[in-house]
Amino acid sequence: MPTLSVPQITDEGTPAVLFRNAIDLNRYSNSVSRRIINEYNNIIVEAANKLKALDGSETYQAQRLRTIIAQVKESLATWAGDATEITASNLQGLAILQTEFIEEQLKKALPKGARSIVRTVEVSPQFAKSVVTTDPTQLNLITLQQDLFKSVTGAPETYSLTAGQGAIITLPDGRTVAKAFQGITTASADLLAKEVRTGLLQGQTTDEIVRKLKGRLLFNQKGSVKQIANAGGSLTAATNRQVTAIVRTSINQVSNAASQNVYKSNSDITQKYRYVATLDSRTSAICASLDGQVFEYGDGPLPPQHFNCRSTTVAVVDYEGLKKQGYDFEPPRVGKRSASGGMVPSNMTYGQWLKDTPAGKSAQLDVFGSPSRVKYFNKISKNGGPQAALQKMIRDDGSELTLSQLQRRYGKI
Repeated sequence: MPTLSVPQITDEGTPAVLFRNAIDLNRYSNSVSRRIINEYNNIIVEAANKLKALDGSETYQAQRLRTIIAQVKESLATWAGDATEITASNLQGLAILQTEFIEEQLKKALPKGARSIVRTVEVSPQFAKSVVTTDPTQLNLITLQQDLFKSVTGAPETYSLTAGQGAIITLPDGRTVAKAFQGITTASADLLAKEVRTGLLQGQTTDEIVRKLKGRLLFNQKGSVKQIANAGGSLTAATNRQVTAIVRTSINQVSNAASQNVYKSNSDITQKYRYVATLDSRTSAICASLDGQVFEYGDGPLPPQHFNCRSTTVAVVDYEGLKKQGYDFEPPRVGKRSASGGMVPSNMTYGQWLKDTPAGKSAQLDVFGSPSRVKYFNKISKNGGPQAALQKMIRDDGSELTLSQLQRRYGKI
């Protein structure tokens, strides 16, 4: 077999496009979160406005309060169902996109003559719905194990991200997304009743109670998810942050499940993966300790390890195994990896690449989205370093991307 050219990527390096993908998934979570948050907040704002309009005898007010609280409970129950559907729909599209994206990245890491051996992964139409609604403790585990077994040993060249695999994905606290949203409805209705009752007993006016409940929120409040949460009151601010955490964590779970499924479906190309946690400025102790470690598929920890986790994984390509399969190519250079614009040290961080290389500098506007943010990145890099600056900007990034925008960036052309 003729000698092939192979991308200069070592198992020490992570392609810049994967870091960029992680940043854009954060923006995608902002978009999905804001939609769900605004629907929730509108229910609270409407209820607060009704409270503000209360007038008449104490008996009439008490009756109206009971009616308003009952209406809020009913509206929030509907919201929980809608939020679950919105999340499932977006996660399904993301799972399909991410499997295609990772397949293409795996191909690019191989010699050109070996790229055709990368197996594709199909996504079950019920995968995301199973992620958000199915409690794994209520499943028949034998059936689930058979489902997982079939996904790997089924028809030749056929691999799937199944509903069974979706069912074993839960939030870090063990709940499904659906149960998490349902929990919000119960807690919010109880808090509404408590805040109103306490306020009246303390002699507060309805205006004072309303301000405490909704803060400065307006109907269909404008702004980023962070700005909207900061404008809220006791009944919205904490809940808005909780919704964002649920959505961001679920998106991380599905994107990593898709990646892992592609990797494991190509066991003749990769048998190990690297845990990558370097994008998060609030990296937990556990993710910080896992960052850069290499594990065999099925034997190591996977993101998310906690709510709001932004960690990801990258395949470690078995170049030696490929050579044993008959592919003849020049091995990757030790201590180097490829990047847009040429070779860089394998331990160069994404922040350093953006700040210190010509190709990285030319990519800054695309990564950060505006000249002012580019200027801010370069300014704060001077004090804490480019990686710390990048992490801070990701944490504070309120910009958004829709699924269709993600598809244009990472989907098949």
